[in-house]
Amino acid sequence: MKYLLLIYDTEKRWENGYEKMELEKYGEFGKEFSAQILGGHALKPTSTATTVRVRDGKRMTTDGPFAETKEQLGGYYLVEAADLDEALNIAAKIPGARFGSIEVRPLMIFA
Repeated sequence: MKYLLLIYDTEKRWENGYEKMELEKYGEFGKEFSAQILGGHALKPTSTATTVRVRDGKRMTTDGPFAETKEQLGGYYLVEAADLDEALNIAAKIPGARFGSIEVRPLMIFA
């Protein structure tokens, strides 16, 4: 089953880039779970985001994310796991889990 592991943290921690040690930990995580990781990326700050809505057939855009939160979506991994327990175990090893939170969501696959 495929799961999306969404990495949330405060953007303030990333303002000046990532520490070398944290990047190394992400590299180690990537090696450990290379067979399960199907994809993933870090995201640019929410200040670069645009939210799109369509109302009455008209596109409307606003700067930034839809809601104010203490933690922002900073990146994600798409993984293949046998079940939710395995996905949770993988999520717990993501270095960002030590500072923020990891949301684990199963994908809906439409045939």
